Amino acid sequence: MKPGTFFEHGFPSPTGGQSVDGVAAAPTALVIGSGFGGLAAAIRLRARGYQVTVLEKLDAPGGRAYVHRQDGYTFDAGPTIITVPFMLEELWALCGKKMSDHVDLRPLDPFYRIQFDDGTYFDYSGDLAAMRAEVARFSPADLAGYESFIAESDRCYQLGFEELATVAFDTVGDLLAAVPAMMKMRAWQTLYALTARHLRDPKLRIVFSFHPLLIGGNPFACTCVYSLITALERKFGVHWAMGGTGTLISGLVSLLEGSGARLRLNAEVREITCVPTASGKPRATGVTLASGEQLDADIVVSNADTAWTYKHLVRPEFRRHWSDRKIDKGRYSMSLFVWYFGTDCQFPEVPHHMMVLGPRYRELLNDIFKAHVLAEDFSLYLHRPTASDPSMAPPGCDTFYVLAPVPHLDSGTDWQAQAEPYRQAIADALDRKVMPGFQKHISTSRITTPQDFHDRLLSFKGAAFGLEPVLLQSAWFRPHNRSEDIDGLFLVGASTHPGAGVPGVLASAKALESVVPVASSFRANPLPVGRHLA
Repeated sequence: MKPGTFFEHGFPSPTGGQSVDGVAAAPTALVIGSGFGGLAAAIRLRARGYQVTVLEKLDAPGGRAYVHRQDGYTFDAGPTIITVPFMLEELWALCGKKMSDHVDLRPLDPFYRIQFDDGTYFDYSGDLAAMRAEVARFSPADLAGYESFIAESDRCYQLGFEELATVAFDTVGDLLAAVPAMMKMRAWQTLYALTARHLRDPKLRIVFSFHPLLIGGNPFACTCVYSLITALERKFGVHWAMGGTGTLISGLVSLLEGSGARLRLNAEVREITCVPTASGKPRATGVTLASGEQLDADIVVSNADTAWTYKHLVRPEFRRHWSDRKIDKGRYSMSLFVWYFGTDCQFPEVPHHMMVLGPRYRELLNDIFKAHVLAEDFSLYLHRPTASDPSMAPPGCDTFYVLAPVPHLDSGTDWQAQAEPYRQAIADALDRKVMPGFQKHISTSRITTPQDFHDRLLSFKGAAFGLEPVLLQSAWFRPHNRSEDIDGLFLVGASTHPGAGVPGVLASAKALESVVPVASSFRANPLPVGRHLA
């Protein structure tokens, strides 16, 4: 690579700690992937003095938060629920700016409507009085149990999120230090078991245990620590970014480029290059792109799926811990079938977020997570952003996406053959349960299948959230933010610690600050952040 061609704005290429014209060169970082985790990591690294380039395989930033625009409709491909605005606000503050000046984030009320197969529904919100009334509507005898469940979820939030979410769990010492908190939370207990201990009504048990499904977890298998999600939502609310989640991605890209970093699109990474060292632990030296271009760096941060990163981007001889055998033996999360569609009229009776449950709960989850069988029935997450934001569709129209949890590719499902019949089955269910006659108003449509997660988003087995978040695949047992195998390689995103969801991936980027050194040559004379550098 020729000096002076690596960065925009006239920055020199990395020199391995050597000086350029007598001035120490800034250490360099390559970030693979431009999802929330990758962009947050890049901004934090830039603020710590690194020269940063983000490499994105797709033709636009966002990763799972990519935006599809079709026939005048805007479809957020992935995350639609924003619950921790302060974690995003921190990124704007690092760049000397206010998020509210660039993003219009609005609270939603209710957060969701959860509709059962018999047509009854529960409106879930952050208003304690309204929630007590909803609980009493289903089971007055469960009001005391609801209060005790809330107390436990608050404790899990304080211990599990406030104290542990941004701990990198880099050493056994980190694990041992967390044991008292895990004991207080009874982390060995599943979320559904915790819910059942406090609530007797079967429907209320579902209402207060479904949240892990939004981040790839089975309520009957994942740790009860995830009850913290209910506390987190109640404390900070559920929000919508006007213009769609993609406006947050655009805002983060603007922050990044405004700080002098660079985003390269259509730049798929083929290999993370490594060299042996005298210590016996190899060191990352950069990446090789699919085009054959070699890029050097002092550190590499992967926001790509961790199993894919290790198995496909790092040569086997450089991996003692994350061997192919260990990767293959992991328990992986479910995948998703997503149907995006627009209608030429509006359906005002449909709220912004809605769960449309099928006739089975535990049995369906067993089919998805354990048997890896594509069942005939399903439960759905229906998203109608035009309930809050008319800009997401042409005037007088509605934008929707409906998501069904499905098994990952170990199911053996031929999605090329099954996609359309499965979409039609979902459409028929929505026609019966939610929007009678809506199918004749569909004006645009597209789908994403588990095969797309594998082929387009490079997710191992097409799993949408990496390893399933069971206790022994969480915290220290999850892929570390600092690679166990390779010096100079770091990981962020849904499939590393602490896990999936926008709060999780933002926390993974913040956790880097405890394991990535400050660029020491910039401590005395840091580069300005928040504007283009000349």
